[in-house]
Amino acid sequence: MAIEDMVKQLDELIEKAEKILGKRLVYGDPELGEAEILANRLETAVTRLTMQGSMYGQQLKRGSGYSSEGRLQHNVQVATTLRDDLNAGWTETVVELVHADTYSDYLEMAEALLNKGYKDAAAVITGTSLEVHVRALCVKNHVPIAVAGRPKKADTMNGDLKKAGVYDGLQQKQLTTWMDLRNKAAHGDYASYDKDQIGAFIDGVRAFMMKYPA
Repeated sequence: MAIEDMVKQLDELIEKAEKILGKRLVYGDPELGEAEILANRLETAVTRLTMQGSMYGQQLKRGSGYSSEGRLQHNVQVATTLRDDLNAGWTETVVELVHADTYSDYLEMAEALLNKGYKDAAAVITGTSLEVHVRALCVKNHVPIAVAGRPKKADTMNGDLKKAGVYDGLQQKQLTTWMDLRNKAAHGDYASYDKDQIGAFIDGVRAFMMKYPA
């Protein structure tokens, strides 16, 4: 997902929230229920668009015990901060930017190959990009990338990142599925997947790399 799309999503939710906050809500007002829903949607959006353990997530937790209206106000402030930081480019380190540019180039190459009918080559390039990114994530989060002097396999690093709390079990399972797809392409099992699956593979890996920069 591009930065502009992230900002657009946050803008839409913030605008809706500010309309509710501009009214004087009293106990029993039906819009208090809408305030709770919007507070949840803002929390989900911020969580989805940031890394686990980020300062934005920590700020969200501080408002968890507030009333519906208070929590909405608090989450709007967090979302507004994230939106402004995204616009300013302050959410990425220099290293993350370099990695992002490199991975973007490879994924664009994979996409171009896929569009020309080379789904197998596209799958291998995407899978390799994913493995390199997983290794970089381990380095960033101080997760060992070798054992007894031998590099760990991608699936092992994936499990280690989940144990370290970098991402949850659902994300780990998704990576396992992607890695299996990459292995099938690398070992010539070309009939086990189609072009649409590889297209979804590329899009999924791109979104994963943006959510969990290394």
